Amino acid sequence: MPEASAPPPPAAYNFAADLVARCAAYGARRAYVDDDGTLAYAELCARIRAFAAGLLALGLRPEERVLLLAHDTTDWPVAFLGALHAGIVPVAVNTLLTVDDYAYMLSDSRVRGAVVSGALLPTLRQALDQAAHRLATIVVARPGAAAAVAAGGALAWPDGTSVVSLDQALAAGAGRPAATTRADDVAFWLYSSGSTGRPKGTVHTHVNLYWTDALYARNVLALQPSDVAFSAAKLFFAYGLGNALTFPLSAGATTILMAERPTPPAVFERLVRERVTVFFGVPTLYAALLASPALPARERVALRACVSAGEALPREIGERFAAHFGCDILDGIGSTEMLHIFLSNRPGAVRYGTTGVPVPGYEIELRGEDGRTVADGHIGDLYIRGPSAALHYWANRTQSRATFQGEWTKSGDKYVREPDGYYVYAGRADDMLKVSGQYVSPFEVEGVLVRHPAVLEAAVIGRTDADGLTRTKAFVVLKPGHAAEAALAETLKAFVKDKLAPYKYPRDIEFVAELPKTATGKIQRFRLREREQAAR
Repeated sequence: MPEASAPPPPAAYNFAADLVARCAAYGARRAYVDDDGTLAYAELCARIRAFAAGLLALGLRPEERVLLLAHDTTDWPVAFLGALHAGIVPVAVNTLLTVDDYAYMLSDSRVRGAVVSGALLPTLRQALDQAAHRLATIVVARPGAAAAVAAGGALAWPDGTSVVSLDQALAAGAGRPAATTRADDVAFWLYSSGSTGRPKGTVHTHVNLYWTDALYARNVLALQPSDVAFSAAKLFFAYGLGNALTFPLSAGATTILMAERPTPPAVFERLVRERVTVFFGVPTLYAALLASPALPARERVALRACVSAGEALPREIGERFAAHFGCDILDGIGSTEMLHIFLSNRPGAVRYGTTGVPVPGYEIELRGEDGRTVADGHIGDLYIRGPSAALHYWANRTQSRATFQGEWTKSGDKYVREPDGYYVYAGRADDMLKVSGQYVSPFEVEGVLVRHPAVLEAAVIGRTDADGLTRTKAFVVLKPGHAAEAALAETLKAFVKDKLAPYKYPRDIEFVAELPKTATGKIQRFRLREREQAAR
């Protein structure tokens, strides 16, 4: 494996304790700015230690799990890092899911406690009933913590369940040293985004957080204390966790948190007001920003770097954004299993339409169906070897063995390597199509469609016709001012034919108001396939 650019931490290692020790030097410097105010580094460190002591005083024990179901406020990093400091394992989950989803996660993870935003407390109560699961301790965080605790009696918690506010938890215990954990001890869980079905509990260690910072953040982003970071991806995602916690805190930078959803007006407000220097988004958001009538002029922002992940960034979106703002988007690919980005474009060496080159410390292989490496120019399955890989999926031996193969992790993505070492995304393995005996990458077709001035977004799937043959179908979201007409559909088909091999063009085009997506912005093509099956 390529040499990592940083030495490994000691065998006895607690990431939160390490971070608190390093952050002490930043004192009064702003660590976080959320919707309610500012939290300095000194106060952040004190709250992390106090929350760790509070969890233990409330009866939770090291190695037990706590659900972290909270919006992006300064309470989130305090809860996450406080749990790690105490040796307790936070299970961070998406705040946009259904009661059924949370019931599944409660049953699957068997958490003993929870940290939950006040507004989500009734949803958690319903999920607990549905899962027939009991919690010993519930800590209520902002927004709405005080009101939720005051009205908590109406939710009729079972005997033995204590419900306190995060401020009460901070005052519950005396400070104590960090838990003695090892680098490879379980530190936290993240659930996969569910772009292909039920999410899987992905189990990460303390050292994995260290390596994502040491390899990606330092080598690619080079964050400085003067930087102001803002991530549209929320903290409960692997991508957002690095963007808004691990990386900026390790560098002494300031992070902007936003509890609401990242609409273009909300994003623009913070980019301009807070003079954000490093912004983290996803392709669908970058497309929406460029299409917004509120798009600010270049001189109103202070961006020096932008990052995209979640799905491959279409060339046209990257080029238009860079032309408008004078700031490149560093497109990369990461995963919940690898915790953050392992393949990326680099500052000064951006090639739009590619995902860049391996991040130092990670090794990439493309393999064919026979398991052998494929030659440059050929599509292969993406495998990664690197020190930030998860241990396994919780209680899922079959999927764990399929994904974590010795030192290598199979991503489920298809790629092509160009002769000079740049990698080009071909699609998810589950989404690849075979038309006329040849592979078609949905992403390649989508990338051409979004270059048409009438198209905002597109998703391509395969459907079986009456003769049993696979035909490509495109679902297209139009930009405002364009009508969904048959003539436009024919124009789009001809547009693709002109730029790709003829067998790749979509035989059918359906105009839709929106595409199904995960909360990370990934298009759920399997939902479109299910819809097509149901319509037959």
